[in-house]
Amino acid sequence: MKPVKLVTEQNENINLDSLSDNGTKQMSISVSRPKMRRDDSLTTVLSARSKVACGISEKSNPGIDEIDLPDVFNHLAVVEYVQDLYTFYKQQQHVGRPIDYMEKQTHINPKLRAILVDWIIDVHFRYNMLPETLYLTIYIIDRYLSLVDVKRLQLVGMCSLLIACKYEELKTPRVKDLMDIAFNQYTREDILGMKKTILNKLDWYLTVPTAYMFLVRFVKVAKADQELEHMIYFLAELGLMQYDLIKYCPSMVAASAVYTARCTLGKSPLWISSLERHTSLSKTQLLECARVLVKAHWAASGSKLKVVYEKYILQQFGVSRATDPQ
Repeated sequence: MKPVKLVTEQNENINLDSLSDNGTKQMSISVSRPKMRRDDSLTTVLSARSKVACGISEKSNPGIDEIDLPDVFNHLAVVEYVQDLYTFYKQQQHVGRPIDYMEKQTHINPKLRAILVDWIIDVHFRYNMLPETLYLTIYIIDRYLSLVDVKRLQLVGMCSLLIACKYEELKTPRVKDLMDIAFNQYTREDILGMKKTILNKLDWYLTVPTAYMFLVRFVKVAKADQELEHMIYFLAELGLMQYDLIKYCPSMVAASAVYTARCTLGKSPLWISSLERHTSLSKTQLLECARVLVKAHWAASGSKLKVVYEKYILQQFGVSRATDPQ
């Protein structure tokens, strides 16, 4: 792994943990752009069940939703169980959720959190990690910050990414790679020690339904074309940087990203009955959360933290209107 630089407008190397509210920040990494990942994460594989072991015939499809019929022969789609799975996810998303923690944090604020998340998204994209890894990383960061007053924020972010990689990825970065990314500002002992501290503080509870799990389902329900799909994921990643969204459950954030994307692209109707049925949320319930995403979208192109913006104007994402609100 090549080092990841945090630079100021004067091109001075800086440590994220030593940043204050003053000045602007920008990311810079000299690594070639990766191709999009298409393999399955551990979360996807663990969700799969064997139809043969369960004695279910391929020709009998009781209780399968219409949107799942095209995947009836894809065992990883687990179409017989997907409704029950998402009912369970909606219940479990309230367990171990991060809380509003900024009031008890004495060394960080929402602005520093946004800088960290922007940096994490950049590292995640440059090193071609799975989307599940990104969303789990942000969950681990927010959950740990809900429990502990943190001084070394960048170290927490690095170790959260390492933990998420070990949970989701087939190949994980080495500790030496993380040391290089941070220009050896942290020792091997610092990283391993913080990783252990985070896991113990979270009671090793990592099997959580993140917003990405709901995004995948809701994108399918919306029958999104490529432009709409890219818009949805663009807004969802912008949402990761918004501390104001921490009070909303993952399914609410995911549904709001779909609703906001449909509004931005002028889809009609803005909220269809199948989306309301699968999300269990009405258009009125989504408005408050959607406003946060709209505000983030409007500010994206002019923000100093524009990793997500620059990521989604790449050709591989279709160079859609996602980055140019009207």
